[in-house]
Amino acid sequence: MNTLENLPLSTEVQSALRPSIGLILVGFLIAGVLYSAVSVSIAQLLFPKQANGSLIELNGKIVGSSLVGQNFVSEQYFHARPSAVSYSVDGMAGSNLAVSNPDLQKQIKERTMQFAQNNHISEQQVPNDMVTASGSGIDPDISPDSALLQVKRVAQQRHLSESQVKKLVQQQIQPAQFGLYGQARVNVLQLNLALDQLSSTTR
Repeated sequence: MNTLENLPLSTEVQSALRPSIGLILVGFLIAGVLYSAVSVSIAQLLFPKQANGSLIELNGKIVGSSLVGQNFVSEQYFHARPSAVSYSVDGMAGSNLAVSNPDLQKQIKERTMQFAQNNHISEQQVPNDMVTASGSGIDPDISPDSALLQVKRVAQQRHLSESQVKKLVQQQIQPAQFGLYGQARVNVLQLNLALDQLSSTTR
């Protein structure tokens, strides 16, 4: 007795199956292979640095990416904004806490007090971006005001003049993209690398 397993495929099914499989293969080759290869090739040709992750090298060694924030804890460096995921690119996310959440309010209060104490300013002067985590958790930038408020501390720790460090910050300020999108910002990693270079040349 015939069963469903050993019944032969009808001619109609076979004729429909072949083009379907062929279409899947063609689609995979075009969208999965050809498109990807062309996109990567064009990106490598026109924007090689961005295509490779906007990596930053120092003395031939990769020290980070201009797109990924790092946790600078030493008082000799400019500090980045807080991260809810410890700056991990594997788990990018915000805190997901509502503004009314008591835990978030406590975190903001503690961060405000800490930043004010470290930089010898009042709590009212602390910028929002230095007490709130970004949506990605790896924001590499801070506002110019946040960087300038850290100048005095960094200058004292580095035994540099405040004018030297302030000038360095001003040189690192990146304007809004095309003058329209986003806000002026300072990349913390690039600023700290420039700071190390300034310190080494003034010894």
